[in-house]
Amino acid sequence: MLRVLDRPQVPLHTNGSERDLRPHVIKRKISGGTRSDQGRDCRDAFLGLLLTCAKLGVSFWDFLGHRLGVAKANAPYLPDLVRLRSATA
Repeated sequence: MLRVLDRPQVPLHTNGSERDLRPHVIKRKISGGTRSDQGRDCRDAFLGLLLTCAKLGVSFWDFLGHRLGVAKANAPYLPDLVRLRSATA
């Protein structure tokens, strides 16, 4: 909570994060979830990557192709982008 004193641009609420997860919760509710713990972990990991790419303005498919070694895919390294964005924020 005190981080806001050092960084006034940090919001005092979590509405943005909750709004990001809402479509996922609705889909999970309709489909009944995953069949295994491994499926749930995989879904959660890909959702996290998808939302991170969207917030950083990086194409998720380019990122995924680059990580899988597709020749034409080019994407920046996400941890570096996150560090860069958080340093300027």
